[in-house]
Amino acid sequence: MKNNSNTIMSGGAMKAIKRNLGILVALVALCVVLSFATSAFLTSKNIMNVLQQISTNGMIAFGMTYVILLGGIDLSVGSVVALSGVMSMALMARSGWGLVPALLAGVLIGTAIGLIDGFFITKVNMPAFIVTLAMMNIARGFALITTSGKPIYVQDDRLLIIGNGKLLENVPLQAVYMLIIFALLFVVLNYTKYGRHLYATGGNIEAARFSGINVNRVQLTAYIISGTVSGFAGVLTAARLYSALPSMGEGAEMNAIAAVVLGGTMMTGGSGTLGGTLIGALIIGVMNNGLNLMGVSSYWQDVAKGVIIILAIYMDIIRNKKKVK
Repeated sequence: MKNNSNTIMSGGAMKAIKRNLGILVALVALCVVLSFATSAFLTSKNIMNVLQQISTNGMIAFGMTYVILLGGIDLSVGSVVALSGVMSMALMARSGWGLVPALLAGVLIGTAIGLIDGFFITKVNMPAFIVTLAMMNIARGFALITTSGKPIYVQDDRLLIIGNGKLLENVPLQAVYMLIIFALLFVVLNYTKYGRHLYATGGNIEAARFSGINVNRVQLTAYIISGTVSGFAGVLTAARLYSALPSMGEGAEMNAIAAVVLGGTMMTGGSGTLGGTLIGALIIGVMNNGLNLMGVSSYWQDVAKGVIIILAIYMDIIRNKKKVK
């Protein structure tokens, strides 16, 4: 029995590598080019910096993958990062809450926003784009109201450990959190009934409904997962900064979507992998880091990310056409 389980897991790993071989090659090629372009790129310190820098985007992108696999979208994730981080720090600084309850409250705020998004999308049948766009403004507005546009500082050394701590004196804890979330969501997506239902609903919602799948519950759960993960990313970002700013998470939705589509998940739903999303997040993080080391303006980095999204969606269209043929 144990041998069969190991065979299945190793076979699944090989299948995942083959499926993402193209973007893996692209990641390696990018690393090779940057290692020649700047000698600072391949240092162990810089590699750990890249891991820390991509951790927040990676976590958000994993939740976004669930939503896009349904053919949906969640534009509220960046604002959830801000509101969750702001509220957790405000509860500690102004209301005297303890560290754990305040951080948990921040995560639950993300869960609640995901639940609200999912309710209007599944029960009221409103378009996901409109609902999450509205929630993006609402959550950001509440973050600004709570802070009056100013940072909230918290003096607690435990935050420094949570946000900037190292494992084995070298590996950023933020990267460890990201990999734990990846592992949990990977297992749910690939080895549970819910994961199968998610793919089926994204592939053909009517067929999934006729086969007895509760598609509303599948969709609602996906948005709750996206909100929860974004809330977790928000409190970790606040802990890393030792404060909460209402501007946290700006542009996070674009970075997350870029990682997901670059990783091969189809915007129309039904096809994609979390492994691909992780590689997509690495490519974006490595690209940003390399361009920073070369002194390229952040404005041009935004242009590059936009081009990447267009190219990734173009490849998505090509794959869809081949699938139809």
